Amino acid sequence: MSDAATSAIALCRLDELSDPGSKGFELAGRSFFAVRQGQQVFVYLNRCPHRGIPLEWLPDQFLDHSGRLIQCASHGALFLPESGACVAGPCAGASLTSLVSYIDAGQVWLDSNAL
Repeated sequence: MSDAATSAIALCRLDELSDPGSKGFELAGRSFFAVRQGQQVFVYLNRCPHRGIPLEWLPDQFLDHSGRLIQCASHGALFLPESGACVAGPCAGASLTSLVSYIDAGQVWLDSNAL
């Protein structure tokens, strides 16, 4: 077993995330979320780089109406799911903090060292 596998935490099954979709998590006192785009999942801290506040309007609602961009509920900043880069809004040029994750056998895993 590799070091990565021993420090990984199972978040959810890939099929538990809509495509596109998002889901929030709390673990070890940290709030973060996963965003699915096709067969890829990206995980970020749930913290807007502009104001340091949570991003979602409602539980598990991190995407804009198109399902293509992450949106901050407070001021409408838009972020690319693939990189976390802000592409519109008051924090343009900043990025969300990504957490190391991967998909294995239909399961989304988070590297616990990221927390």
